[in-house]
Amino acid sequence: MKTLYLKSVDSTQNYLKDLLKNENLELPFAVISEVQTNGIGSRDNLWSGLDGNLFLSFAISLEQLPKDLKIESCSIYFAYLLKETLSELNSSVWLKWPNDFYIDKLKIGGMITNLAGDNLICGVGLNLVDSPKEFTKLDIEISKETLLNNYFNKISERAMWKQIFSKYKLEFNHNKNFFTHINNKKISLEDAELYSDGSIIINNERIYSLR
Repeated sequence: MKTLYLKSVDSTQNYLKDLLKNENLELPFAVISEVQTNGIGSRDNLWSGLDGNLFLSFAISLEQLPKDLKIESCSIYFAYLLKETLSELNSSVWLKWPNDFYIDKLKIGGMITNLAGDNLICGVGLNLVDSPKEFTKLDIEISKETLLNNYFNKISERAMWKQIFSKYKLEFNHNKNFFTHINNKKISLEDAELYSDGSIIINNERIYSLR
């Protein structure tokens, strides 16, 4: 994956979106910054960016996705690939539906997935070395270079969605004691039912994971 390294940026996602509009990029393409001053989190929240942590966004064309991967499944797919990369490096990280990375009961990061024309943009924030209050950091020491090299290699393997989902499904029980936000309401995941496209049903409402 071609990669652009920056010292500081307001948002890697916004920077990458502007590049896609104004440059003829060869995809997949990633933007990584040492400092991020105005990161984008879930539900349009800001993601607090402390120096030394991971601030990454990458774009991949829809044609480059695995054949059985639907748009509504992409958030879980790419988040789980990163979770799997970290697990192989001996981290105990787990993925809270659909896009948050946790160590035990505390969040260490998350992923945002958006469409930009015929391309998918994935933004990642991960507390590698430091964390704000009420969060925690990764439970292993790992260089960004090693983490990104392993993650990008895993993306390039283009594992089928069916294969990734079968592993995520086995770990979904971690969600039972947690909550998600739906239409700005905090909803328990205790009785959530997971479906094969990554969506869940809570209170007879089907909710998809793309965000």
